[in-house]
Amino acid sequence: MSKKRVAIIGGGITGLTAAYYLQKEILANNLDCEYRLYEKSTKLGGKIATDYRNGFVIEMGPDSFLARKQSASRFAKEVGLEQELVHNGTGGSFILVNGKLYPMPGGAIMGIPTQMAPFATTKLFSPLGKLRAAGDLILPKASDPDVDMSLGSFFRKRLGNEVVDNLIEPLLSGIYAGDIDKLSLMATFPQFHQVEQKHRSLILGMKKATPPKPKNVSREKPKGMFLSFKRGLQSFVDGIEKHLDEDSIVKGVGIVKVVKKGEQYELTFSSGAVELFDYVVMATPHYVTEQAFKDYSFLQPLASIPSTSVATVAMAFPKSAIKQDIEGTGFVVAKKSEYNITACTWTHKKWHHSTPEGYALLRCYVGRAGNDSIVDWSDDKIIDAVLTDLNKTMKIDEKPEFHIIHRWKHSMTQYVVGHKQLIQEVKEQLQKQLPGVYVAGGSYEGIGVPDCIDQGEAVVQKLKKHLI
Repeated sequence: MSKKRVAIIGGGITGLTAAYYLQKEILANNLDCEYRLYEKSTKLGGKIATDYRNGFVIEMGPDSFLARKQSASRFAKEVGLEQELVHNGTGGSFILVNGKLYPMPGGAIMGIPTQMAPFATTKLFSPLGKLRAAGDLILPKASDPDVDMSLGSFFRKRLGNEVVDNLIEPLLSGIYAGDIDKLSLMATFPQFHQVEQKHRSLILGMKKATPPKPKNVSREKPKGMFLSFKRGLQSFVDGIEKHLDEDSIVKGVGIVKVVKKGEQYELTFSSGAVELFDYVVMATPHYVTEQAFKDYSFLQPLASIPSTSVATVAMAFPKSAIKQDIEGTGFVVAKKSEYNITACTWTHKKWHHSTPEGYALLRCYVGRAGNDSIVDWSDDKIIDAVLTDLNKTMKIDEKPEFHIIHRWKHSMTQYVVGHKQLIQEVKEQLQKQLPGVYVAGGSYEGIGVPDCIDQGEAVVQKLKKHLI
């Protein structure tokens, strides 16, 4: 039998994961198989991009991953980077509502209160808003166990509009740069649905799920809930690449078309090359996958999945330029506030490795679902808009020493209501009509770094069954 060939299309973290773990299986089991990883850019990493300038470590895409999702830190250990992992600095975080910063209520998990005192005393909500949220304690289940609904609809029924608009919306929609009243509950945060089904009350259910504080409290400062690397997430990408067979990586070449030819697949690339493979892993955005499989109508629903453009705006200042500082690590902006920015991280406080002594590094975000035109503004216009917004709550009397704006066009896939079912149906049709073709990545079943790693690993486990 001839050697089996696997094409991995897309060199983001999903494609890199698939390549690494497939290579590991090939070597461990002496498989008669080879892979090729194709990336249209000249660098690997996809949305992971770190800029190193003047002693700063500046993330242009994601800046971290959740420590509790262990696949990422496990992968870091695999490639010898365990000692490079760092937790975020802890500090106060805020919600910006109607031009005023409010501290995040203590004990709130994704906006759901698990401690009554902080929720009762916060000025983020009116007395009537608090009373309405307390209705969650007595209301019946708000959702059908088998029917998807929007996050907004789900939380508004349980906790009321005020808590949703002032707390839950800026927290949850910010993760996806999306509209909470369109984002799917089942595709984004199904755990909340499960809590409601099991406990009826979200508040009571989340409180029961929260482990009690240890009686002997350590004097050590608690670790942050996020992890990154001392040299930024790009060092993770570089570390993975060093473990891959360099002859198996093809950069600067994108996919054009995939067609089934007998038991194999004919792939046409932007370089003009045409090659045959036995298996194809599409670790690409949904719209790239749909275009590559234009001949197969059952994949056309992928084109209906919306995506939003966003931009990260990093600005470096001498600390002396910030005349009125805020003690914390950042804030998110409620949708109803008239601001261009959607969030701001005081990166020098959140990630101490990122900034030289005596400097401040602020990273702001612009662009959201239904309002991402700002991403196409000129650099100067974006910087002016961001500084105007920041100076409503802070006082910065200088222009930044330098700034970096990175525009991510159509980068944030919107998991709208019905997304999970759509992806399930696409995968079922792939299995029937194009066996050996797999889709994985941020467009499908989770956008975070660990979610994408999980998907890459899962694809390799499926391939393994065919290769061994």
